[in-house]
Amino acid sequence: MFSQLSNQLESAFKKLRGHGRISESNITEAMREVRMALLEADVDFKVAKDFIALVKEKALGTEVLNSVTPGQQIVKIFHDELTQVLGGDSAPLDLNPPARIVMAGLNGAGKTTSSAKLAQFLKKEGRRPVLVACDLIRPAAIDQLVTLAKQIDIPVYAPSKDEKDVLKVAAAGLRFAAEQQATVTIFDTAGRQDLDRELIEELKKLCALLEPREVLLVADSATGQQAVNVAKTFQEAVKLTGIVLTRVDGDARGGAALSMRTVTGLPVKFIGEGEKLNQLSVFHPQRMAGRILGMGDVVSLVEAAAENIDQNEAAQMADRLKRGEFDFNDLLSQMKMLRKLGPLENLLGMLPGMSKLGPLSVDEKQMRRTEAIVLSMTPKERSRPEIINGSRRKRIAKGSGTSVPAVNQLLRQVSDMRKLMRSKGKMRKMMKQMGGGGTKFGF
Repeated sequence: MFSQLSNQLESAFKKLRGHGRISESNITEAMREVRMALLEADVDFKVAKDFIALVKEKALGTEVLNSVTPGQQIVKIFHDELTQVLGGDSAPLDLNPPARIVMAGLNGAGKTTSSAKLAQFLKKEGRRPVLVACDLIRPAAIDQLVTLAKQIDIPVYAPSKDEKDVLKVAAAGLRFAAEQQATVTIFDTAGRQDLDRELIEELKKLCALLEPREVLLVADSATGQQAVNVAKTFQEAVKLTGIVLTRVDGDARGGAALSMRTVTGLPVKFIGEGEKLNQLSVFHPQRMAGRILGMGDVVSLVEAAAENIDQNEAAQMADRLKRGEFDFNDLLSQMKMLRKLGPLENLLGMLPGMSKLGPLSVDEKQMRRTEAIVLSMTPKERSRPEIINGSRRKRIAKGSGTSVPAVNQLLRQVSDMRKLMRSKGKMRKMMKQMGGGGTKFGF
């Protein structure tokens, strides 16, 4: 997310680095580029215009400190104002009893999956969530929620397939939640292909019955300004309390997130950055502003690592790497660890300065081929790659559905990696040489 905007902003800020002081002329030129970058990222026109005016006003009224350059000063101002546009501080859920959450939105936005993701998120916090299937319109919506609930071991109330009265289902869901001694009840509601009066009226009646603490609009970030317009329409009909932006990992522009808060006045509370049920994150405006400006988001990266990676396993891996004892078992373990953390492009975007290296990409197909090759090896071959002779290479290639040259290439890469790790001087030299054009990450 935001990769396109990040690259364009980086280009605009570069032009300020050669100036010794901030002037109206060089600020105007840079802000013109920034404004175009925001519009191309599908940011609302008025939001972009007001934002640029505010940044320019603050920049011209700011004395440049001796310890920083004009470019650094503008980035700092831009970061602070961007944080405010995104929502200032993160907005936590109101989970005071009775903690009822209604998930609303159009079909295809990801309401059902987001409902299950939110339930798992709250379960990890030590709460007792229950899911209630209130989507009586979309075929298989109830079955989908039941399937997802089983995967995360969370109780779910599922009405019969011929039930048409959503208020009756909601009331039964409340009784079910009480029986389960739930502390949070999440209602997955019906959507349509487009906004219509019937959908809005049903949602109004449901909210009147439930009196929910939270009414969250689930919006697909990739739809850009359409998502903003949907949020405005829902907000006029029912009292929304926040937004869940889905599929942010597939949106290079990110304009919806930048416009949502200003246009609707609603905080973005969560973002979905993948299809897995653990890929729902609290939206932190300050951290997201840092990612957009190429400053990274190390805090979120550390949080993801702490939650998904076994510390003992990671410590053992680090110890082996220090001793240069890298083999195919280690390679396999590293790939599994990375997958637990979510989409790899997102992880790279959390590292400071990575956006400056150019387009970041991860060849997922190549990673799967690599994994197939390693899994076709015997345990002895994985721990002692040097024993893999010609006949073994043919067997591994056949077993993995690849070719002998592909196996040879992987063997060379691991051999080079082992040599590199045993030479601290070479490691330092490699790190210094990182940079330049586009960067391709893979194995």
